[in-house]
Amino acid sequence: MLESLIGFAVLLGLILLRVPIAFAMAAVGGIGFALLRGWQPAWAMTGQIAFDSALSYSLSVIPLFIFMGNVLAASGVAHGLFAAADRLFGRTRGGLAMASVFSCGGFSAVCGSSLATAATMSKVAMPSMRKFGYDDRLATGSIAAGGTLGILIPPSVILIIYGLLTETNISKLFIAGIIPGILGVLLYLMAVKITVWLKPELAPDVTENEPMDTSDLIGVFCVLGLFTFIMVGIYGGFFTPTEAAGTGAGAAVLIAVGLRTMSFRDFMTATFDSVRATAMIFAVIIGAELFSNFVNFAGLPDGLASLVLDLEMPVWAVILMIVVIYMVLGCVLESLSMVLLTVPVFYPLMYELPFTNELLQDPEYALIWFAIVVVVVTEISLITPPVGMNVFVLKSVLKDVSLGTIFRGVLPFWLADIARLALLIAVPWLSLWLVTAM
Repeated sequence: MLESLIGFAVLLGLILLRVPIAFAMAAVGGIGFALLRGWQPAWAMTGQIAFDSALSYSLSVIPLFIFMGNVLAASGVAHGLFAAADRLFGRTRGGLAMASVFSCGGFSAVCGSSLATAATMSKVAMPSMRKFGYDDRLATGSIAAGGTLGILIPPSVILIIYGLLTETNISKLFIAGIIPGILGVLLYLMAVKITVWLKPELAPDVTENEPMDTSDLIGVFCVLGLFTFIMVGIYGGFFTPTEAAGTGAGAAVLIAVGLRTMSFRDFMTATFDSVRATAMIFAVIIGAELFSNFVNFAGLPDGLASLVLDLEMPVWAVILMIVVIYMVLGCVLESLSMVLLTVPVFYPLMYELPFTNELLQDPEYALIWFAIVVVVVTEISLITPPVGMNVFVLKSVLKDVSLGTIFRGVLPFWLADIARLALLIAVPWLSLWLVTAM
């Protein structure tokens, strides 16, 4: 166990020295394993992990869903979602900010990426909010926070990776994310309402509705239809999540072609963006696998479970400790790296903790519930300083807005996320009811 802790310390040191997280995890994991087992087994393990990851059928779901999201982003359906949401909320104070949150939730349902959702919706929603006099704090805060929904509402790349790491049913993880995702949207809408009630100067009294043409309306129905098609296909047993990703990617291309809103250049940009994102994710996965093998061989998960059981810590105290660790790591790590780094260490605890909740006494349900908790904590890290990735994405798109302005804007949404996290921990039924119903 001591070797694992030293490995974590070295890894964090490399990250602070700005070594890319994938290479840092690969170096620490490979060298650490070599020092424990020898260089020959370490080289063999490295080659095998790289080979298996690159040719993994299960992992092929990741680039397909990424491509689907990028194509939909390039096709312009996000504008239709925003216009439709504005029809619901635009005639009330703060309505455009609420429309931004609502459309972010809808777009993330077919995108699966928080960063892509935030970047896309900033280009769609920000001009309208500025046009009608919204304060930059409320405008950017609603977009940055709404974008975090992309890693929870299915299809979610983070939930897919969690399922692969823990061998948990991905379909059940997807269905478990629906109610917490809807709860997140509702709490964000409430955060906007309370914010403009306390500070009316942040938003005008009423605004005109965002113009909505026929192509926008068709785009909305296409997005809703694609989401329904994927979810019904998976839970109806018509195809697996991997097949759903391939079908969804093909359907996204057909939608973009049918709407005639995406040029060939946009299509090529979406393709190359997908390739770059996939290469980055696979590099991080390989590095995380190497590091995970090292800490597992060094006995960290077993040692941690034994320590918790020996100390007889209450279950809630253990979960709180894990949440605090995620919150701290979220200040220096991006979401994917954090999940890949920590889940192999913490998920074995779910088999050992003496849960009093009847549902959580089933290890499968405990792992599903823990997945939702992990993803929500990861969402919080996306808007937590100093390394809130969604905040930095908005800053890269909106160069005239300061980081301080965006971080002040996300504070009400951050508090809403803390409330949602507390609810999901205290009431596991919110995450598991749809799973048990299915």
